[in-house]
Amino acid sequence: ADLAGKKVLVDPGQSSAWYFEALKSAGASVVRGDDPCALPRARKSKVEIAGTTEAHVRDGVALASFLHWLATEGQVSPPDEIEVVTKLEGFRQATGALKDLSFDTIAGAASNGAIVHYRPTERLNKRTEQGSLLLVDSGAQYLDGTTDVTRTVAIGEPSREMAERFTLVLKGHLALAAIRFPAGTTGSALDVLARAPLWAQGLDYDHGTGHGVGVYLGVHEGPQRISKQPNFVALQPGMIVSNEPGYYKEGGYGIRIENLQYVTEAAPIPGGERPMLGFETLTLAPMDRRLIVVGMLTPAERAQMDAYHARVLAVVGPRVEPVVKAWLEEVCAPL
Repeated sequence: ADLAGKKVLVDPGQSSAWYFEALKSAGASVVRGDDPCALPRARKSKVEIAGTTEAHVRDGVALASFLHWLATEGQVSPPDEIEVVTKLEGFRQATGALKDLSFDTIAGAASNGAIVHYRPTERLNKRTEQGSLLLVDSGAQYLDGTTDVTRTVAIGEPSREMAERFTLVLKGHLALAAIRFPAGTTGSALDVLARAPLWAQGLDYDHGTGHGVGVYLGVHEGPQRISKQPNFVALQPGMIVSNEPGYYKEGGYGIRIENLQYVTEAAPIPGGERPMLGFETLTLAPMDRRLIVVGMLTPAERAQMDAYHARVLAVVGPRVEPVVKAWLEEVCAPL
């Protein structure tokens, strides 16, 4: 009401109709436009990148402990989805730095994993079972950073189809992590990289490949994104995005692999003519090697996967309990 007679900028992509109606009723003049804070907020400073890097190392310790539990106790006595959620939050609480979860943890066992935005409840709670997949999408809020990570884990022995389709998703994930692209490129132009291996087999997934992420802010933050949907905001150094291709077999299982990564200035390419950008991966958590069909990877993809696992072991290994470190050494060994 105090804005009567004033011009007020309102971002229709971020604000509900109530604000437009209230301002008009008060006699204000509404100007539709993009939130001028969104773009500079998305370009994280060096201090913010350093903080979120440390947050991901801390979160990597919790994730390693959780994945070790799943690989040991969780294989002998398969947990239900709510047990999975509770256990993972407990490991994050044990860091002593957790402020909140980034969002309600998605833990989808078997067919529930094929429901993209599934959340376990007492009514829907399913127990994991031998020969199935468990998809866990979760994140944490720490004062120095926000995390969002998805890992798909086999309970018991996975089928050949599960492993092959996991590997297709992994190939797309690796392609998006490794790409170098000219300055001025949007996320929409990169989306096909994550889908191409699936498309080659007549497969796809019906969600975006990447969303912006804040630093102790919203886990879904714009204006950048990586998606089939057109996006006209160029990726710029400091922007954090997720890299999360997937595959979902209705009534069967779900697969998603998600790391967070931020945009960096890439080293000049010999003979190149344009400034190039790339990505630096933030998330540190091993992939389930039982789901990787090594023969489907190119030598470059295999080297990329080995380098990632080596980094996980080098950074997270010294910070976990000895029994977890021994397990990490096994699962992070070269393919």
